[in-house]
Amino acid sequence: MHPMLNTAITAARKAGNIIARSVDRIDTLTITSKAKNDFVTEVDHKAEIAIIEILSKAYPSHSFLGEETGRSGDSEYLWIIDPLDGTTNFLHGFPQFAVSIALEYKGEITQGVVYDPISQELFTATKGDGAQLNNRRLRVTPRKSLEGALLGTGFPFKQQEHLDTYLKTFTALFPDTAGIRRPGSASLDLAYLAAGRIDGFWEIGLNPWDIAAGVLLVKEAGGVVGDFSGGDEYLKTGNVVAGNINVYEDILKRIQPLLPDGLKK
Repeated sequence: MHPMLNTAITAARKAGNIIARSVDRIDTLTITSKAKNDFVTEVDHKAEIAIIEILSKAYPSHSFLGEETGRSGDSEYLWIIDPLDGTTNFLHGFPQFAVSIALEYKGEITQGVVYDPISQELFTATKGDGAQLNNRRLRVTPRKSLEGALLGTGFPFKQQEHLDTYLKTFTALFPDTAGIRRPGSASLDLAYLAAGRIDGFWEIGLNPWDIAAGVLLVKEAGGVVGDFSGGDEYLKTGNVVAGNINVYEDILKRIQPLLPDGLKK
């Protein structure tokens, strides 16, 4: 295992322990709202601090981009951190949330960890070395088209100006699928795609920390990830399509004609 990935796993498990210990005392937590439908708890902050402490001790010259603490440093190595992806689920006791940690080097994601502290499922990937779930190698499904596919998605609840467009894409994709799921944690959605639990995924307006680790998992499991133009600017735009090559292309083909100019990237 790559030493940087091993350090990220240690950090993810430490954050996961902080989260797991708080699941049964949510009513005692300090909760604030960063924006409409965007909540943060003391657990988010504690988990992110724990992650950065472990990573910065091992790699003091590296930079960090955390959901709660923002960006620090100007190194070519950038750790992208979501200490609790799925905070709203966590606050409602809905067991679908995760720790997400990725390492970007010179603009490329090279290490990724998504850790579910409730199920203790650990999804990991190193660029060029494949993706694993608890040390078992992962592969995206071989599905040949959207027909019969199970898709994952997320509602644009933070950017509700895109709701009408999103509903149009949902309507265009839904009829041929076996179903569409919206669990509420993009990092886990992408990890599940890498693990073959869903066949495809699309979402509007995500943040880099939501998807950085997940997209590496998908790629290393043999999948394809792109933005709404079919390009590779998804970390900048937050607009993501993913799947095996067949499902990926089918999703793009269905949704591209429905997108306003501002989302065609």
